Amino acid sequence: MKNLLKTEELAEMLLAVVVFTQLPYAWWVLPATFLLPDLSMLGYLAGPRVGAFSYNLLHHKALAVAVGLAGWALGQPLLLLAGTVLLFHSAFDRALGYGLKYSSGFQNTHLGQVGRA
Repeated sequence: MKNLLKTEELAEMLLAVVVFTQLPYAWWVLPATFLLPDLSMLGYLAGPRVGAFSYNLLHHKALAVAVGLAGWALGQPLLLLAGTVLLFHSAFDRALGYGLKYSSGFQNTHLGQVGRA
């Protein structure tokens, strides 16, 4: 089952790359913006509840799709880029086993424990 889920995440990453190739940005923009969603971890400075909320918000694929669709519908390449980066980043994280966070701690995710026990 784990391999099936990783394959699904890799397919979503590929989709994000295909969408990105249709955008008017240089190739280096995707890797340059790749880690921006992880700024949401700064929410953990306010505690685990706020941290989990902010992390989950920027790593939720529904937000990525909504932002991307808004960019497409409004003809705003920057919004479409943001949605693409969010989707690519979230799928990459999930392929590595980093899931959405529980407020009980950063290492407690919907995919199980991450990091050291």
